[in-house]
Amino acid sequence: MLEIISDGFKKAQNLLQGKSVIQDKHLEDAVKEIRISLLEADVEFHVVKTFVENVKSKALGEIVQTRVSHAGKKHKVTPQQHFVKICYDELTALMGPVDTSIDFDKHDVTAIMMVGLQGSGKTTSTAKLARFLEKQGKKPMMVAADVYRPAAIEQLKVLGKRLDIPVFFAPGKEPPQICMDSMEAARFKGCDVVLFDTAGRTIVDETLMFELEKIREVTRPDNVLLVVDAMIGQESVHVAKEFDRRLDLSGFILTKLDGDARGGAALSIKQVTQKPVKFLGMGESLDRLEEFRPDGLASRILGFGDVVGLVNDFEQVVDQKKAEEDAEKILKGDFTFDDFLKQLKMMKKMGSLTDIIEKLPLGQMGVPQGANVDDRELVRVEAVINSMTKRERMDPDCLNDSRTVRIAQGSGQPKAKVLELINKFKTMRKIMRGLGKGNKKALGRLGLGSDMADLIGEGLPKQPKKSLVDLKKSRNKKKMAKKTKRRNRK
Repeated sequence: MLEIISDGFKKAQNLLQGKSVIQDKHLEDAVKEIRISLLEADVEFHVVKTFVENVKSKALGEIVQTRVSHAGKKHKVTPQQHFVKICYDELTALMGPVDTSIDFDKHDVTAIMMVGLQGSGKTTSTAKLARFLEKQGKKPMMVAADVYRPAAIEQLKVLGKRLDIPVFFAPGKEPPQICMDSMEAARFKGCDVVLFDTAGRTIVDETLMFELEKIREVTRPDNVLLVVDAMIGQESVHVAKEFDRRLDLSGFILTKLDGDARGGAALSIKQVTQKPVKFLGMGESLDRLEEFRPDGLASRILGFGDVVGLVNDFEQVVDQKKAEEDAEKILKGDFTFDDFLKQLKMMKKMGSLTDIIEKLPLGQMGVPQGANVDDRELVRVEAVINSMTKRERMDPDCLNDSRTVRIAQGSGQPKAKVLELINKFKTMRKIMRGLGKGNKKALGRLGLGSDMADLIGEGLPKQPKKSLVDLKKSRNKKKMAKKTKRRNRK
């Protein structure tokens, strides 16, 4: 996702590397790379023009302090890093401010009208939003109002069964009447939110818009959300403008940003309509609906990942107390292959490897944007671990050549792959032991610079410094223990 945009910003950063002052001749080449990448990613032309002008005016001729203080220490700050900060602020402002709120009716059933073109992921997004609201303590009901596509009604019924969320449908009735009747049915069932899965078309036409206007007129929904396929690029802006003109949208749900989307819609749609992007639909899982965070997406575009978003995903699938216990074991470096297997299963619940990788700051570690990630690798690793005995999982050091051959045969993997996994596991365990001791050398192995290691190292648990008195006591205890052993031998 967003590789084209990210590549442009990366090239711009490289052009400013080593410069002490950001001047016009340096800046012109940098903003040119950004302008090209934004246009190639289908960002609306006027949005690109405004964005580039803002970045240029804020960066031009500004003298940057080469060292700044943080937590009592001095750290280097280059004009290149300052330029990145300006881009980050402008990207966040372009897509913000944050508004993921849903308007709820305090006295009656809340109505949410889901609209969009065919193929945008509207039905799946309806189910995802229903699941999201259920987690918030609401009792949703989904309404099959797309009477022109029987498959859409069946799809919603199947999704409702999977989520154990009621689905209202009334064959033979017109969509406006179905939506009206669903409000009464929701009151009867004790549901407090209804989501209308309305009909779509391949294009915005008068017939479609008239029907949607009629539904809005008779139901007076509290929210009208347009589901936009990010893969249609520039066309998404025109679709959004027309839907907003006719229906007065509350906001947007962007889908398929985890596919081959260029990402232009994410940057354009808010600026053009002045209506917020509320959610991102990521992946096929019905739990994969993220509240839109402009700062997180801006960070991902600039190659710094989205650690906050990753933590949010993590919290959705893990028990907090158990996570703390596992973290303590990992930092002590005494975790086993069984612990590793549990972590893999948890990662699979968080979504695809591609989603997880995109939220890590890999761009700052030399990993190229859009690197291929195979989700089947997790399956292969799981097969290798499952082929180990209980003792081998608990004590990886016992894995000799004959055991490795047996594991390779049992898992259907080459011996070299099994050895690679074992070696990586042992290396990771050593690094984690170093991290648990606040070891800066271990951080260096992870690709972090010395200044970054200083910053991160401050938050890690460190071994307490012993006083001279404590050291003397410790030495005396060791001497006494040795004397006792000698006496026992005699």
